[in-house]
Amino acid sequence: MLTIIAGYLSAILVGLSLGLIGGGGSILTVPILVFCFRIDPVLATTYSLCIVGLTSAVGAFRHYRNGNVILPIALLFGIPSLITVFVMRKWIMPSIPRHICNIGHHELIKPDMLMATFACLMIFTALAMIRKKKTEDPINENIAPNKPLLVGQSILVGGVTGFIGVGGGFLIIPSLVMFARIPVKKAIGTSLLIMTMSSLLGVLGDVSRHVDMNMSFLVSFSACTITGILAGAYASKFIQDKALKQSFGWFVLCMGLFMMGRFLLHG
Repeated sequence: MLTIIAGYLSAILVGLSLGLIGGGGSILTVPILVFCFRIDPVLATTYSLCIVGLTSAVGAFRHYRNGNVILPIALLFGIPSLITVFVMRKWIMPSIPRHICNIGHHELIKPDMLMATFACLMIFTALAMIRKKKTEDPINENIAPNKPLLVGQSILVGGVTGFIGVGGGFLIIPSLVMFARIPVKKAIGTSLLIMTMSSLLGVLGDVSRHVDMNMSFLVSFSACTITGILAGAYASKFIQDKALKQSFGWFVLCMGLFMMGRFLLHG
């Protein structure tokens, strides 16, 4: 019972992170579903895509009303990502066998591989969030977007999204800032729209394979994340992004190390 309560409270944290910094929170969704609600890691990736898609849609709508969504950039980045996510969920993920290989006396199975990949990605993301960056050059919106690199990043993000069931905001936002040359606030709003499209299309790929989903649970969990994203969007006016990112980064790092330690000990 306590783990379930902790799971729903953590769902609010996921929404808060999406509302405050436009990413990061979705990478916690699968571990929360696995450890707090005892959901199979493979099925948890489907649930995560649905939850992140619905939550991001609410955030994207708020940003769109504030003029922080650039539709042409969302389509340029989103379409290659959408195609990649659908292919990953429809054909590539189902083709990966449950038994991957044997490492010594330990059998590496598909759910374990997903959780180990998650742990590595969480550690990498946390270190990037914690690292203190030098003062960045100001964004010049008059410079044309680097379209080839933007499309390349889109395909990469789509592959990550489809494989481990995260929204990919922690990859999308830097890509939009560096290659589309747009300010961070607009990158966050545009990222949420891209995450909405790619996540929900990924779910469609799973549903087309008749994956069973507990809709009542999805509604209750998503209600918590949506509450969090609305609170986060409001609180972002009063909290410094730099301090928030570092605090959240340490939290993600601790969780990633815990997951990696659990995986290694299990092996």
